[in-house]
Amino acid sequence: MAVTVGGFISLPAWANGWNANTIGSSSGLLSAPQDELLAIVVDTIIPETDTPGAKALGVHSFLQKVVADCYEPKAAETLKQGLAATEAMARQTYSRSFGECDTPQRIDVLKRLNQSAEQTQTDFYKLVKALTIRGYTSSEYVMTNLTKYEMVPGRYHGCVPVPAKAIPQTK
Repeated sequence: MAVTVGGFISLPAWANGWNANTIGSSSGLLSAPQDELLAIVVDTIIPETDTPGAKALGVHSFLQKVVADCYEPKAAETLKQGLAATEAMARQTYSRSFGECDTPQRIDVLKRLNQSAEQTQTDFYKLVKALTIRGYTSSEYVMTNLTKYEMVPGRYHGCVPVPAKAIPQTK
């Protein structure tokens, strides 16, 4: 019975979206320059508009945590090799680093990675895109401010005024 009560007490914490505090510090999967490059990549996929972008919400940290904790070690290698390929492709195509490229150039580099003949590059793009979308849409900001997530929807509001024309008239 105590376990059940404890579960019900902690359930709201499990159901809320993640935030930077709940995923903890960096997993140590990537070096600082790789982490910054990943942040730029996820921000290119979901940029800041009138809502925060993926980088502002810390999706790159979420992505690293998921890859480190939930995926096979091969996925971590794919992530590292893909980041190296992203930087190399930006330097080869535009003679500057990915971070120094403007948005259309960054999008072009990511499209080239997706359409690459090299399997590692396409796997990297698919992994990062899927986890960026998952991380963004399940973040605390999106869950509470954009989707208006309610832990238990459909609550009863007993004292709601009803307009007179909504009440059927009987004769």
